[in-house]
Parts: sequence; C-alpha cells; structure tokens
Amino acid sequence: MKTILITGSTDGIGKLTALKLAKEGHKVYVHGRSKAKVDSVIAEIKNASNNENIKGFIADFSDLNAVKQLAEQIKNNISSIDILINNAAILKTPSVKTKEGLDLRMTVNYLAPYLLTESIISVLKKGSATRIVNLSSAAQSSVKKGILTGDVSISANEAYAQSKLALTIWSFYFVKQHPNITTIAVNPGSLLNTKMAKEAYGQHWSPAEKGVDILYDLAMSEANKNESGKYFDNDKGSFSNAHPDAYDEAKIQTLLEITSSLV
Repeated sequence: MKTILITGSTDGIGKLTALKLAKEGHKVYVHGRSKAKVDSVIAEIKNASNNENIKGFIADFSDLNAVKQLAEQIKNNISSIDILINNAAILKTPSVKTKEGLDLRMTVNYLAPYLLTESIISVLKKGSATRIVNLSSAAQSSVKKGILTGDVSISANEAYAQSKLALTIWSFYFVKQHPNITTIAVNPGSLLNTKMAKEAYGQHWSPAEKGVDILYDLAMSEANKNESGKYFDNDKGSFSNAHPDAYDEAKIQTLLEITSSLV
C-alpha cells in the first residue's frame, strides 16, 4: 500500500486518478480549495472503492500562505509520502491576479506546487521509492520575468503556457537536487474531457481516462521508475523533448532565482 497525495483532485483527471488508486487499496489524500467539495469527494471515493483510507486537505493555491500552512499540516499528519501528483491547475478565471498581485495562473500552476513540494521534502524523502509527477502541458511558452513577478498582464492562454513551462523547468532542476526521488513532467493529453477544457474551449479531443492512465503509469509502473528528469508527451504517447528553455542553464537559473525571491 502506497501513500499518495494528489493536488487539485476534487474533479477532472485528479479525481479520477484518486479513485483508480483508491480502488487498489492505497492510502489517498485528495486536495481542493473548498471544504464542502473535498468532503464530498472523500465520501464518494470511499463509497466507490470500499477503501476507508481516503483523507483530504483544503488549501487555496492562489494564496501562497495557505500553501505554506498546507505543508505544515502535511508534515504534522503524514510521516511519509510515496507518490505526489502535482495536478492542481487553473486556466480561465474571473480575476487574473492574486491578492499579492501575482498572476493567478503562474501562482496556482507553478509557484504553489514548487512551494508545496520544496516545503514537504522531508516527508517525501521518507517515502518508499518516492515519485513525483508534475502536470505540464503541450502548451509551453518562454517564461517572462514580468509574468512571474506580476508586473505584466497577458492572456489566460499565454500565462497558462508560461506557468506550465516553468513547472517543467523546475521539474528537471529538482531531479538534480534530489536524485533519489523519481520526478517526471507530463503533458497528460491535449483537450481531455475535463471541466477545465470545457470551460476554456467548449470542446474536447480525448476522454479524460487517457490522462488518468498516463498519470497512473508514471506514478506506479515499474517501467517508469528510472525515467526521472524526463518529459512524457501523451499526445505522442512517448517520452519526448520539452520546450528548449527547459534545457537552457541560464534560463533555468534565472527562473529559480526569481522563484525563490517570490515564495
């Protein structure tokens, strides 16, 4: 039995992946920003899986202080985590800035998972053959300093693409800092049948299960245990190259320096 934390798991492929893992008897922690929704999903997964080892955490990832509090809760309540799936993400949103004045997509999709993961590293290191799966996207765009710091505003799609590249760049950097933790970035598939795709584009190309299956495989299968530091493109169905910036040492260092100053 593995201990698994999936962020942003009250709907979409996060929720479906939590259910799949729960049905196998693993200890699953779901996460969302609404207590009512988290409680509802816990009850639903328990009922569908006959697994009582389902618990949840509540934190709004647009609030970095809430992410810090979540990290403390995790350290106080969980002795070890074997699998972390950084799935929480946002694309379309009524407000584009956080209360600190940062871009909302950059905060939820990159700064929050960065901060959470780095803050609970002691718990992750105690896991058994620990793996981290970071959800990237086919949409990746060069990260501009002004978007990271909240000084510039751009379209939702462009901010989303920059946030997903930032997460991918950090994934590769993280592997070098923590070689004993298998860390993989993944594009789970373009326009999957999820709430986020429907809200943003009003259509989908593939069933949500396509994304669920790859998250499960990257997190659980023996075949992927030595694929750390790679990027899986589920549109191609194979490991692939991410955006060129993810391999540019100068851009990696700039991103990490700005990031550490923000969190």
